[in-house]
Amino acid sequence: MRPPRKADRSRQRDSDDEIVSLIPALRAFARTFCHEVSDADDLVQETLTKGLAAIDQFSPGTSLKSWLFTIMRNTFYTRIKSYMREAPGRIDCISGKPVMMASQEWSIRALELKHAIQRLPQQQREVLVLIGVLGTSYEDTAGICGCAVGTVKSRLSRARLRLLDELGEKSLQTLFETSVVSTAPATHSASRR
Repeated sequence: MRPPRKADRSRQRDSDDEIVSLIPALRAFARTFCHEVSDADDLVQETLTKGLAAIDQFSPGTSLKSWLFTIMRNTFYTRIKSYMREAPGRIDCISGKPVMMASQEWSIRALELKHAIQRLPQQQREVLVLIGVLGTSYEDTAGICGCAVGTVKSRLSRARLRLLDELGEKSLQTLFETSVVSTAPATHSASRR
C-alpha cells in the first residue's frame, strides 16, 4: 500500500474543513426533525460520524452539504423506524405516571369496573377475562371457549365497547389511566363468579 500523496492529504483537509463549516447548517436542519436541542445534536453527531466514515463514497464536484443532509434524513428515518418497532407502548408507559395516585379514586374506579364486567353476558365476560386479564392468546381462548378465533375477537370487541358505554368512557386508554393498577384483583374475583 502506498502512502497518501500530498494532493490526497490536501483534498482530505479541504473536505474536513468544509464539513466543519457545515455544522451550523446541519444543526439547523436537525432541528426540523427534532424538537429537543440535545436530540438534534445527537442526530448531527451521528450524521457526521457516518459521513466521515463514508467520505470515500462522496463524489467530488457534487454538493457535500446535500450529501450530508441526505445522510441525516436517512439516519433520522431509520431511528424512527427502529423506535416504532422497539417502543410501541412508550406513550402508555407506566413509568411516566405519578408513583402514587389517590387510593380512593382507584377503589371507586375498580368497583365500577368490576360491576360493569359482571353485567357483561357470560360469553363476553369469559373472553374479556381470558384475554384482557389473564393474557391468554386468541387461539387458546378459542379452544377454551369452543369457538372460532373470529368469534373470540368479535366477543372481545363487543365486551370492550359495552364496558366503555357503561362506564361513560370514550376510549380504553382513558378507562385504564385511572384504574389499571387496582382493577386486576377485582377483575379476577369477578371472573370466578
